[in-house]
Amino acid sequence: MAALSQASAAALARLRAFKPPPSQYTKLPLTRRAAVLILLFADRRGDLRVILTIRSAKLRNYAGQAALPGGKADTEQETAWQTARREAEEEIGFPSDDDELPKGYSMEELTELPMNLAMTELGVRPCVAWLRSLNGSSDIAKDLLPKLDAREVAAVFTAPFEQFLKEKDDGVVEGEWYRGAWHSWYHEPWRMHMFHVPVSQKSVFRSQEVENTRLDAATAPCSPESKAPVLLADRAAQAYGKPAPKSGHAKKVDKSLAQKDALDIPRYRVFGMTARILVDAARVAYGREPEFAHNSHFGDEDMIVRLIKMGRLQPKKEKGEILTRDVMQAAADVKLSGEEKGKL
Repeated sequence: MAALSQASAAALARLRAFKPPPSQYTKLPLTRRAAVLILLFADRRGDLRVILTIRSAKLRNYAGQAALPGGKADTEQETAWQTARREAEEEIGFPSDDDELPKGYSMEELTELPMNLAMTELGVRPCVAWLRSLNGSSDIAKDLLPKLDAREVAAVFTAPFEQFLKEKDDGVVEGEWYRGAWHSWYHEPWRMHMFHVPVSQKSVFRSQEVENTRLDAATAPCSPESKAPVLLADRAAQAYGKPAPKSGHAKKVDKSLAQKDALDIPRYRVFGMTARILVDAARVAYGREPEFAHNSHFGDEDMIVRLIKMGRLQPKKEKGEILTRDVMQAAADVKLSGEEKGKL
């Protein structure tokens, strides 16, 4: 196995030592629980990389977005780790049982991070794992991801983990690495991160079912050329009862992009909650703050307990029920007892 870089070894040690605060995860109804797997491995230089997916074009929610493997819990007894690993097996073929890992590989569960609150009103628990290669291989897609569920995943790719703390990359691939903006998501300004991960066709593992992997470069959220950030801002504006940005504010897109497949573009956009989770995970791992503006708190455990206390996040979501600015502000004003504060 290639030796880990000093920075990578220190990052793994910090993740092992991280003790997450008590979580509200098991207090959420089953229908509100979800988990994602942050699966780290070392490249040939000993630097850490993380495995990401591009969601299928056929999905009802977040089609064409970059995401971490994961999904909703199946049973009350299923832990966040079990959910994350089961979903990773279903989506990308990564074995949920350590005994089924190919010879020469082992996996270590490093830590869990505080829950994040999704716009779909799910509590999402990130689970961070270290995939160790004992045979020196760094071709994770080839060795471990033999089957993608094309109904859910169009492709798998990897990104440099430490890079999620940096404002610029090495620029070997044309295009910008980071762009950020403040949005009205919570009761306070919310930083939206957008990273543009350089890829090559040798490093992208695609589903064999072409009809689910063909993504229009002009509209697919994973494409840096698409209008995804504008569409996201529209959704947030509508949720807060504000008029959506006028079409004149939208970024003009080259019509020729409609003939291109987003998965053939040299950079993939990673944004939204996935980007925020990666930033927070990297903050813990490398023991420093990012070079760009960000929200300083980790996860949304505080907001989740407040929403629960005011009667939100019930097992069944009522029609038309959304987390508006007024709801989030009301939750922020909820008084917590000393015991409740101590559990956060």
